[in-house]
Amino acid sequence: MPWYMEQSLNERRQLLQTKIFAHPEVKGFNSYSQAVLSRLSRCHTAAIGVHHYRCTNQSCRHLHYQYHSCGNRHCPSCGGMKRSQWVEDRMGELLPTTYFHLVFTLPQELRNLCMGNRKLLFGLLFKSAQHTILTLSKDEKYIGATPGIVSILHTNGHPHIHNIVSGGGIDAAGKWIKEKRSNGRFLFPRRAMEKIYKGYFLEELKKYIADGSLKHTGLATIEKILSVVGQKKWNVYAKAPFGGPAQIIQYLCRYTHKVAITAQRILHIDKGNISFKYKDYSDGNKQKIMTLSHLEFLRRFEQHILPKGFVKIRHAGYLHARDKMERIGAMCSQLKLPAPMPRVHTPVALRLLLQTGNDITLCPVCKQGKMELVKTFIYHHGCLVDAAQLHNRGSPKIKAKKVAHEKLT
Repeated sequence: MPWYMEQSLNERRQLLQTKIFAHPEVKGFNSYSQAVLSRLSRCHTAAIGVHHYRCTNQSCRHLHYQYHSCGNRHCPSCGGMKRSQWVEDRMGELLPTTYFHLVFTLPQELRNLCMGNRKLLFGLLFKSAQHTILTLSKDEKYIGATPGIVSILHTNGHPHIHNIVSGGGIDAAGKWIKEKRSNGRFLFPRRAMEKIYKGYFLEELKKYIADGSLKHTGLATIEKILSVVGQKKWNVYAKAPFGGPAQIIQYLCRYTHKVAITAQRILHIDKGNISFKYKDYSDGNKQKIMTLSHLEFLRRFEQHILPKGFVKIRHAGYLHARDKMERIGAMCSQLKLPAPMPRVHTPVALRLLLQTGNDITLCPVCKQGKMELVKTFIYHHGCLVDAAQLHNRGSPKIKAKKVAHEKLT
């Protein structure tokens, strides 16, 4: 039996918002982290906004108020629909080839330096991993072409990049080159990947130090760190290749939009502490329980807030954004496959119906009428206002600009 009283998922979510994200010590963080945590603390409350629905059945007319979600990518309660839409979009990019899974991890000695230079060094981690893959893929022994790469940043533990890499690729002329490693359990030699990855990262890191773009506590300290990491082996983990498209999609669903912690992992929150499940990688990946004070949990959570505007899922190789669907269409034509389906944005109500069988548009009381949107209220200048009554007053009048111009001439 657990030592704590059982709390429902909704109760845990509410306590997470009120006890952790709205903690008084949030004021000690930088302004962007404060804004993120403020947004998380108001998720699904009137402080963001609310939809007013009414049943269309004249004999029912049930009223329902649906509070808005915060939609922030760091929120433990949001992102499910975005994740499903993103995975669905990726389905149209899969080709009949083996897909490999490569993980590039930073040494633990660089963790603190990375936390102080998140945008710069997270970006370098992406560049180093993709440079390594693209360099080795040019070798005829492995691919002899440019593969498709999906890279995903994870900040839990030591910062690391998960890469899904296609076994086949395209050459400079756009011709599809068939995979050469379909029967193997690896795409590139692990030692070769580690050598290129380490060399590229350290070379670029030294450039950042030289041009002053890297923040650090002193040259003596940074030189000591570089000496230690320069002598040790850097870890690149090559997992077994995916079994097929279904396995790839299952992986993407689990990891692409993963936040620092989900509400499901949290077990109990009381007046001073929070207990949650975690996986101890140093002890055979065993599931364990950790208990922290609210402040310490908040401090650790803040370390996982990504820099403003930072993209944590990136594509490279033949999957880079520019003209991507045209390239994939050309490859499908070469392989005599149907053209990729155009992307369609699936409404939330339809997606939930397909995934769960639950029709959220149906009145929960009479089960006959549909819930129609009556009004939308938005939290504006300290109070809820009808969204339809808000007007854009910031656009200057063209006539006024014209008169001003005439006076100047």
